[in-house]
Amino acid sequence: MGDPGSLVTEGRAGERSWCLRRIGMNAEWLLLEDGNEVTVGRGFGVTYQLVSKICPLMISRNHCILKQNAEGQWTIMDNKSLNGVWLNRKRLEPLKVYSIHKGDHIQLGVPLDNKENAEYEYEVTEEDWERIYPCLFPKSDQMMEKNKGLRTKRKFSLDELEGSGAEGPSNLKSKITKLSCEPGQPVKSHGKGKVASQPSEYLDPKLTSFEPSGKTTGAHVNPGPAKVIELHHKKKKASNPSASQSNLELFKVTMSRILMLRTQMQEKQVAVLNVKKQTKKGSSKKIVKMEQELQDLQSQLCAEQAQQQARVEQLEKTIQEEQQHLQGLEKEEGEEDLKQQLAQALQEYRSLMEELNRSKKNFEAIIQAKDKELEQTKEEKEKVQAQKEEVLSHMNDVLENELQCIICSEYFVEAVTLNCAHSFCSYCINEWMKRKVECPICRKDIKSKTRSLVLDNCISKMVDNLNSEAKERRIVLIRERKGKRLL
Repeated sequence: MGDPGSLVTEGRAGERSWCLRRIGMNAEWLLLEDGNEVTVGRGFGVTYQLVSKICPLMISRNHCILKQNAEGQWTIMDNKSLNGVWLNRKRLEPLKVYSIHKGDHIQLGVPLDNKENAEYEYEVTEEDWERIYPCLFPKSDQMMEKNKGLRTKRKFSLDELEGSGAEGPSNLKSKITKLSCEPGQPVKSHGKGKVASQPSEYLDPKLTSFEPSGKTTGAHVNPGPAKVIELHHKKKKASNPSASQSNLELFKVTMSRILMLRTQMQEKQVAVLNVKKQTKKGSSKKIVKMEQELQDLQSQLCAEQAQQQARVEQLEKTIQEEQQHLQGLEKEEGEEDLKQQLAQALQEYRSLMEELNRSKKNFEAIIQAKDKELEQTKEEKEKVQAQKEEVLSHMNDVLENELQCIICSEYFVEAVTLNCAHSFCSYCINEWMKRKVECPICRKDIKSKTRSLVLDNCISKMVDNLNSEAKERRIVLIRERKGKRLL
């Protein structure tokens, strides 16, 4: 069978996929699969679980969400994260969707310890599948499945230890002793180290020889329970006492089998001696040899029995020590969990306070900028008002000095300009010419009068900017002069 990774690569060969390439690393890239929503955070249930090595609470439980919109464009949304999401160095508003494009810079969290860059910075890119696949960050479900497989293997090894004694004494398999049921197999003696070959016609095929699996030193502790104790120290799980108890049962079964075999050996010894004495009285040497072999087997069984008894006592002592150690570990584990929870809560509180302080400083800066802007606006308004008043004052001066009739001392009404270039109201100059036909100012003879529409229009527009009293007075004056003209 081939490598699963190669099968996946061959299945998508030639394709191009979107991903978030982690800046400065050829690993831990985040794949953006078409049609799937991608969630990033430190909690469970997200697509990619990021746990910061510098600050564990830098990434929120569900930090951000990436998905495609109706047009197939990838978008990103800050899911109310504590330390924020930055797109092209600008912080995103929470729960607001932003479009991302090839080459965009995405930052999760903020830099720490006066560093310029944050721990998690990515670049949006589109690459060939063969280039992306070796650098991908494993998904949360893949990591959980892998961990689950490891736990299953450990559990299976313990189940094998427990289940090996359930098949009965005939199928017993132990790492300490190997049971051989072959009728013609040689038997090794512990006492003298000799090999006794027992003919099949004189020994029962069910008799078994015991071969030690290793060197016997002291109490000869079983390597099986030692492995269980090692797992206990590594993983601190409560399944070890049950495994040790299972091994204890296996030893008890083995010891009972030894006692049974010893009884069988004694019975067999008596039977063989009786048969030999009855059939071949002359072959005393052979009988002596058989007796010696049976005695060796009996010595071997006694030695095995003593060893198994020592193992049982040692294992019982080990179980008691494991139980006491486990109780102490559970107590320490509870205190450690409480300390970790307190430390985590304190870290979250500090992070929250830092965020609040940063927000406070930002708000103060914004308020100061607004106050400054208001002051500038107020000064500009005052300047505009002063300029307006100055213009109105100048306009009044012009109206009073330049656009007033010297005869009636009012603004020109239907202004006319004489041949000498002086201007007067049409009604006023007509009344003046009834007495004298000369200019009231320069005393030159009046030869012509010209209507000045420019002056009339200018005066009308300027009067519109005056107060209502001045407007009303001019309207009344115009009506009076029209009435006098009709008379």
